[in-house]
Amino acid sequence: MRIPRILLALVLTLTGLAVLGGPSAAAPKHRVTYDRYSLLVDGHRFLLQSAEFHYFRLPSPDLWRDILEKEKAAGFNAISVYFSWAFHSPAPGKYDFTGVRDVDRLLRTAEEVGLYVVARPGPYINAETSGGGFPAWLKTVPGRARSSDAGYTAAYHEWLAHINPILARHQVTRGGSVLLYNVENEYAVNTDAVYMQDLQDTARADGIDVPITTNNCCDAGSWSSTWGSGLGAVQIPGVDDYPQSFECQNAGTVWGPWGAGVTEKVRDDAPVFAAEYQAGAIDLNNAGYEACRDLTGVPYTKFFQKGNMVLSGATAFSYYMGFGGTNWGWLGQPNDVYTSYDYGAAITEARQLTAKYDEYKRQGYFLQAVPPLAKTDPSTAPAVTGLETAARTNPDTGTQFLLLRNGSTTATTSTLDWNGYSMPVTLPGHDAKVLVGGFDLGGQRLVASTSELYTSAFIDRDIAIFYGAEGTAGTTVLRYASEPKVKVLEGTVTSSYAGGDLRLDYTHHGLARVLISGGGHRPLLLLIGTDDTAASFWRAGTAAGPVLVRGTELVRSASAGHGTVDLRADTSEAGPVEVFANARQLTVNGKPVPTRTGRSSSLEGSLPGPRGVALPALAGWKQQAEAPEAKPAFDDSRWTVADKTTSLSTLAPLTLPVLFSDEYGYHAGSVWYRGRFTGTGAETTVKLNAITGKRGDYLVWLNGRYLGSAPGGVQADSDAPANPNPGPGEFTIPAGLVKPGETAVLSVLVQNMGNNDDWTAEDSRFRQPRGLVGAAIPGISEVTWRIQGQARVDPVRGGLNNGGLYGERFGWSLPGYDDRGWHAAAKAVGAGVTWLRDDFTVDLPKNQDTSVALRFGGAIPSGHRVIIYLNGWNLGQYGAAIGPQTDFVLPAGLLRQNGRNTLALAVIAGQPSTVTTPHLVVVGSQRGGVPVRDVARLIN
Repeated sequence: MRIPRILLALVLTLTGLAVLGGPSAAAPKHRVTYDRYSLLVDGHRFLLQSAEFHYFRLPSPDLWRDILEKEKAAGFNAISVYFSWAFHSPAPGKYDFTGVRDVDRLLRTAEEVGLYVVARPGPYINAETSGGGFPAWLKTVPGRARSSDAGYTAAYHEWLAHINPILARHQVTRGGSVLLYNVENEYAVNTDAVYMQDLQDTARADGIDVPITTNNCCDAGSWSSTWGSGLGAVQIPGVDDYPQSFECQNAGTVWGPWGAGVTEKVRDDAPVFAAEYQAGAIDLNNAGYEACRDLTGVPYTKFFQKGNMVLSGATAFSYYMGFGGTNWGWLGQPNDVYTSYDYGAAITEARQLTAKYDEYKRQGYFLQAVPPLAKTDPSTAPAVTGLETAARTNPDTGTQFLLLRNGSTTATTSTLDWNGYSMPVTLPGHDAKVLVGGFDLGGQRLVASTSELYTSAFIDRDIAIFYGAEGTAGTTVLRYASEPKVKVLEGTVTSSYAGGDLRLDYTHHGLARVLISGGGHRPLLLLIGTDDTAASFWRAGTAAGPVLVRGTELVRSASAGHGTVDLRADTSEAGPVEVFANARQLTVNGKPVPTRTGRSSSLEGSLPGPRGVALPALAGWKQQAEAPEAKPAFDDSRWTVADKTTSLSTLAPLTLPVLFSDEYGYHAGSVWYRGRFTGTGAETTVKLNAITGKRGDYLVWLNGRYLGSAPGGVQADSDAPANPNPGPGEFTIPAGLVKPGETAVLSVLVQNMGNNDDWTAEDSRFRQPRGLVGAAIPGISEVTWRIQGQARVDPVRGGLNNGGLYGERFGWSLPGYDDRGWHAAAKAVGAGVTWLRDDFTVDLPKNQDTSVALRFGGAIPSGHRVIIYLNGWNLGQYGAAIGPQTDFVLPAGLLRQNGRNTLALAVIAGQPSTVTTPHLVVVGSQRGGVPVRDVARLIN
């Protein structure tokens, strides 16, 4: 049955201009096509500007709208979304798309906000998630993953049978948001063309009729020559570009070690698609995500990403990440990330906007303002002494796009001779400009400018905003049939008219306002400012036309009618607001704002800032030791017998039986083992091996006596040969602890920090076991084992929230648990597991977005680690072995903003320790925001 579908796919792939959305689409609303230049929607060329967002890293569905509205406000017209198989499937045949896993809701929200979606259902996604998005139960399924092997094929068909129909009904062709469908992820490491083709055939059979793409890492490699066409080739191949690497600890000195960041054109009949362009970094070396934000800060974002626009001719951009979020629960891949997945992104984990956000906004508004950029060819660029230049020209309109880049660290001042004009230009170090010439700017004709175009709009007249670096010279030349009238309303601008062109010269400083009228064109209000001044403007569309707003922290949306413009906007402080709109009155968040007519015929008023926030002290901690599993008399009769002798893992067990936790259905968090043997009295040592993934450890008791702890192994991924002695621990048995002829009980608590991704598509990496891989007591030939992990899947929080700690199994992390028998916390804990709980009430201001975090002070402890639960949600892990993180975001919705909350801390100590309890802090507060309901109510 597959052969006809494969042949059909080949025909579609090789027909040049592909047209999708045919008979299989039910009442298609739009048509998506593409050619060598760009995507087209209903025949109109389209510049795709996408930001990566992972719904599974923000478990508060109301906040999905907050992030999507912030991306839209920055000029993005799409989000790129991985759909995580592991997040939805805790066990074979079990799938959940409710609550925080409701992707139907996510896609509806994108439609309501007005964003396209690049859907990426894998099956493999990587994304620094546990197993790379593969459910851990897949490790026990025969057949190499990411291949056409039968066992894996049956498994991923099951996943796609659940996710594809959801994506299909939300396609653009059916009036929805899904514009592109991405198969696999960075698959250059393997070349199973039958597998790649089957993914596409399956998608088509499930109703996917938008173009299919994939993302290849990195800078296309050799894949372009072998997979550009033929069996398995997608319609629009994309390329991942990470030019700045992940050396966050060297943010001040790293500059482009991984190349120029120019996206390769893989196929001549498809547009250049920057499928993942670096917009942050993994914190591989525990430098902290602020260092990663520096590594990929504003200079990087200007130099590489603007350069890529012109040097590659890309017309589809997707930036990884737009918002990173949180590796809550056991979501993260342990070798690359800790709890935070902030990623140094433009929107922080606490949902705050940064200077990088401003730069994305400048670039996003520019792309919206210049439709001719969607179809360009390389052209000859004028030489500028001391600067790199490149150019592209639209073959239909003649519009020119000129790149100027300064690769040095110091400012360069030179002269640009362009379109008949000699103009001074200064470019700071590691900076770039994309200049526009020969462009119909609304009702105006732009000849040339050394200032960058931010945006333009017609609001009773043309309004255009240009900008440049503070203190640098700028020139803008406009063409008129006769000499126009020039009135400088604010700032210092000189003008001259000759040969039909009006030349304006100025210095970028503050905000200059120039009103130009006559000359054969409609009036133009020219606003000229600095980078920061430009970013202070927001643009939003209404049925009555666009509006421009200055003075708010954010503009989420606007509507207009009957002479009034209504904004949904956030403010971070009290201050002035200015609105350009076809309106006489202003309301903000439903409340009237008194205004006057300003010097630019705008509405001017003032807005209040956020109200003060008072957070309670966490002073009621109670404490209780657990780990009854360590006691010899503990009843483990209902635990799973561990007696398997074989495994699909390519890493053989060091001893039998096989004790790998995944083999017994325990895939996340802590796992307990209890082994029984008949003692001789001569035992002196327990020898163990455990693989936990990076940052994990394990604790050992014998007959209730604590013997110590050891770091878990980190098997060297796919490197050969495999480490023959992973996670070793040798523990001395005290004399007399084991009695001759009596049954002894060995108890071991092993943490699974998450499963390896499958980056190299090799079983030796993905099937790497977790848990005990070897257990021996010299002199003892037989030990019988039982194992216990997560007791059941939390129906609300999902399969990745809880592990197998006693407190997790019996509800100690949950609100409402009766802890009246616990004693007041002494904060001194013994080796093993101790829980602390505190209830607190918050009453955050209404109609205000307040982001709250839990902060640990002092030195990060090395003797213990802490798992943090808020109202039952596992929101992070803290400790020196984990990473540098001391702030843990408590997302609204999980945090009851006007009510009672419960914090629980599970302290796992390898030695007696003193626990420093955390406190609550505000990490951002703005008047406005989106309504957020308690997640428990949403789900119930």
